[in-house]
Amino acid sequence: MFYSLRGKVAHTEPGIVVIDVGGVAFKCATSMNTLRNLPRIGGEAVLYTYLNVREDALDLYGFLTQTELNCYKLLTAITGVGPKAGLAILSEMAPEDVALAAAAGDAKRFTRASGVGAKLAQRIVLELKDKVKGLSFAGMELEGVEPGGLSAAGNAAQAAEALVTLGYSPSEAAAAVGKLDSQLPAEELIRLALKSFGSR
Repeated sequence: MFYSLRGKVAHTEPGIVVIDVGGVAFKCATSMNTLRNLPRIGGEAVLYTYLNVREDALDLYGFLTQTELNCYKLLTAITGVGPKAGLAILSEMAPEDVALAAAAGDAKRFTRASGVGAKLAQRIVLELKDKVKGLSFAGMELEGVEPGGLSAAGNAAQAAEALVTLGYSPSEAAAAVGKLDSQLPAEELIRLALKSFGSR
């Protein structure tokens, strides 16, 4: 229903931002990552939004980038990850960190988020890995990334896999990573690729 909101930051508090759009104030639940990067009160911001419809409420969620919104949708589509847990994860980890941890099978990273136990963390890793399993980029097969000891080609494959996990198409991911130095660590490749996409 709402794609995005553009307006002045009227109020912030932990987990909440209020955006004044032409005199109508929209209260959005959000992550600490978005809150940390918002302009000050009175500054203009654009939030990409998701409307969660329940029987007793309409809850609006807002994020500074479409990448973070896509990551939130991926997380909350997993059984057991509700809206609060999704925000808690994105308050502890940037979207590229979520994708990297899932690709590397690092469930422990997810347990740092409030309300995420070991079993749920394992489920998150398994379900996110399944979303990219078997994809190929520029002739490189992605059958899951093992923690540690990746080759340069493996770094590029891991970065491309992580970008697909974040919602980019295989061709977009391959094109973005292909322009970068494959000798760089996977995390740096992901950050540079996301930067090249702009505030998508």
